[in-house]
Amino acid sequence: MKYGFIGCGNMGGAIAKALAKKCDSLMVSDLSGKAKALGFAYGSAEEAAKSCDRLFLAVKPQVMGGVLEQLRPALQEKKPLLITMAAGLTMEKIAAYAGGEYPTIRIMPNTSVAIGKGVTLYCRNGLVSDELLASFLEDMSASGEMVALDEALFDAGTSLSGCGPAYCYLFLEAMADGAVACGIPRQTALRLAAATMAGSGAMVMETGQHPAQLRDAVCSPGGSTIAGVKALEETGARNAAIAAIAAAYKRNQELGK
Repeated sequence: MKYGFIGCGNMGGAIAKALAKKCDSLMVSDLSGKAKALGFAYGSAEEAAKSCDRLFLAVKPQVMGGVLEQLRPALQEKKPLLITMAAGLTMEKIAAYAGGEYPTIRIMPNTSVAIGKGVTLYCRNGLVSDELLASFLEDMSASGEMVALDEALFDAGTSLSGCGPAYCYLFLEAMADGAVACGIPRQTALRLAAATMAGSGAMVMETGQHPAQLRDAVCSPGGSTIAGVKALEETGARNAAIAAIAAAYKRNQELGK
């Protein structure tokens, strides 16, 4: 098997779905039975570690140490590429848990990888060759955008792109609620909010303009948009977003201890 998954929760399942578009050799070790639901081969954690060349470590940070300690004999035999997506855990800590250094890529995806629109942060240790990294990135290309980031910035990056979809959904729902309060049917309001948010993100990416420039272009003097922006500023929307990133960053650091 080319890829194995130790654990397959929401994030692991989303990555597996994306990888399946590029690679048909996948094995999943997961107690929830998700392997069968996704149509992948099932094996125990030990079987996956012994038979897969590239191993996703998709368990929670709190249990990673115990899982890798049990897998040490299998890892020493196979010497696979390890791909960790555990929030807060450095590649150095993964090596300590595994009882030795292995080629390791650390990633932090977000759930949009399931539809090919995700953002995945990545970094590697010195045992991962350029060729191996290029092969991995090609396999992951169906998941969305892959962004290289220094590992020292991973906790901060995770707080934005990894956690960010939840913030976007919250704000999207709130915008739709506002439209419903003004008389728009719920499903129409949700569709308008989602399309507007997606288009706004695309404008930033494709034009390269600063968000403030794009915002100012929408705000006519004395118009309705600037009135809405003023209300957002007065109710602390900007500070709330900054505080959300800071809180997630603090929690990521705690998970790594």
